Amino acid sequence: MICRPHIPHFLLALLLLLLVMPAAPAAATSDAYTPQSDLETHYQQAKFFFNQLKTTSTLGVSRDNWLKGAGNFRRIYLAEPKSDLAPACLLMLGRLYSDMYRAFGKGIDLGEAISYYRDVDALFPGNRLADDALFAVGLLLLEDVQDPQRAAKSFGRIVTDYPEGDMRSAAETKLKELSQKYDIPLPRIMVGDPQLMNLTNVLPVKYWSSDDYTRVVINTSGPVTYREELLERVGNQPRRLYIDFQESYIEPRFRAPVPIEDGLLKRIRTGQFSPDTVRVVLDIESISSYKIFSLPSPFRVVIDVRGQNKTTTTDRRLGSSGPASPPAPTPPTPTGRRRDRDADAETRQPSLVQQRDNQVRTSIEPAENKTEQSLVVLRERKKTGLSQSSSSDRVVPQTTSLPAPEGRRAPLSLAQQLGLGVRTIVLDPGHGGKDPGAIAYGMKEKDIVLHVAKRLADELRRTLGVTVILTREDDVFLPLEERTAIANTSGADLFVSLHINAHPSPQIKGFETYFLNLSTNDEAMRVAARENATSTHQMSDLQDILLDIMRNSKINESSRLARQVHGSMAGALTAPPFILKDMGVKQAPFYVLIGAEMPAILIELAFISNPDDARLLSDATFIDELAGTISIGIRSYIHATTAQL
Repeated sequence: MICRPHIPHFLLALLLLLLVMPAAPAAATSDAYTPQSDLETHYQQAKFFFNQLKTTSTLGVSRDNWLKGAGNFRRIYLAEPKSDLAPACLLMLGRLYSDMYRAFGKGIDLGEAISYYRDVDALFPGNRLADDALFAVGLLLLEDVQDPQRAAKSFGRIVTDYPEGDMRSAAETKLKELSQKYDIPLPRIMVGDPQLMNLTNVLPVKYWSSDDYTRVVINTSGPVTYREELLERVGNQPRRLYIDFQESYIEPRFRAPVPIEDGLLKRIRTGQFSPDTVRVVLDIESISSYKIFSLPSPFRVVIDVRGQNKTTTTDRRLGSSGPASPPAPTPPTPTGRRRDRDADAETRQPSLVQQRDNQVRTSIEPAENKTEQSLVVLRERKKTGLSQSSSSDRVVPQTTSLPAPEGRRAPLSLAQQLGLGVRTIVLDPGHGGKDPGAIAYGMKEKDIVLHVAKRLADELRRTLGVTVILTREDDVFLPLEERTAIANTSGADLFVSLHINAHPSPQIKGFETYFLNLSTNDEAMRVAARENATSTHQMSDLQDILLDIMRNSKINESSRLARQVHGSMAGALTAPPFILKDMGVKQAPFYVLIGAEMPAILIELAFISNPDDARLLSDATFIDELAGTISIGIRSYIHATTAQL
């Protein structure tokens, strides 16, 4: 956003003198005016000229004429920045630059439009035009910037700060559309009881599942303290893993039980366990280990559940002699029983929640005749990274394993005995849909990596005869946690995420290959922060969490895969006819790699911000060569690995 500081009054006279020296534009009078002039007359003249720009084709084709029109309103505003016409002038400036952006496609005009609109609310809070300006900002952010999260904030300001304004109804309609399409929580004022204003919304849950792996993602409207516990089978009650979200609320329509029936989990149930606690219960059929961690922006809790044949020797065993972190204590219920041991009991709704839901009771037991919307919806989400709360109640990400299954170790498969250790490869073209990735020289990262992924998939199928799965086949958005889940639920043996780099300096160029690990390199952290859509400061605060999460990841194998692939690229792409700078193999906490149950790497193919690299990325022959060299590197890794079987 382009910010314009307030102009001190002692500079105003000098500025006005400079502004009125040129000949007045078509809409203004021939004589320059002063603050004592009839501003209303000049304002009407400026509006007349604006209407001429919009209706007269010969006048509106010139950007200079639009700039003259903007100058008209700007001079009126600067003449009397506290007058009744000042907010109207700023609003008209926003409209002018918005129309200029649509007519001429210059990004600077879009930035000016948003800035002028925001000035109406910032400089004249409570003015009758402020809600109009905020609504215009929301539309620009939604339709032109394509940022629904920021658009929702602008629309939300209208319903919270200007509830009596004439734009409230339109803003509420937009907010409901965004909530439905992007799972963006509604403002509290639209939800209900003001006594619940300080509670965090628990949103619909998403899950991806296979016979031996399930990933469950629980979205919330903001950071929330949570705790979990595994309850063993008692009588007819199955094993249950439950998560309590403190200071939280979930709408009744999201509380219906969801059957999963995949061999690991039987169903997911939710309920308003207490006035300020939401409980999510996973009924477990077969489980070896589970891992829980949180991701921010937007905040959500990720639960990875593994089947018995996924057990690893480094997992912490429940009930073993090794140390285990006990769950945070929970105050006893009025009956004297521990609340966390009563995960399946129907709970009497306190009066506060009764008023909120218009219900007498809420249960997390399945209801035969419930018609509420299912808890689970699969929708697109934004890129995110890991987070940690300073709260003492926060359960830090941990790996928890159940007792190992009885019986001998599973034998090698026929494919492994024949030396075919890799049968399925998942390629992940980064970004997509509403997330274009890096943009420069008329190209978008999301388009380039999809092209490379498709060419690479063809090469791998042709040369290795393996199954290749792309996380996306076209221009759609996928959240980071879904990309990893696709690899895990597909039983992939390798995971390769493809990206294009960018840097503020156009001189920086080259390719680099990453595997998941903690980073001690500032530049590697910068790259990871860009791909994670978070900040380097936020990531540096999370190193301890990452260390625990990655304890059981395939770091060593991922490192070997990264070096094989990178070596192949360096051998072919650092000499004519295609010359890329070798930036080396590095390690960094890329969130898309966290939780991958197979060797996983991320390749930054080139710098789109560098003119030489960008020229290569636009060359179809280079793309073919790029795909070929990556394929050779993967084959080298496979041959080296299977030779050890």
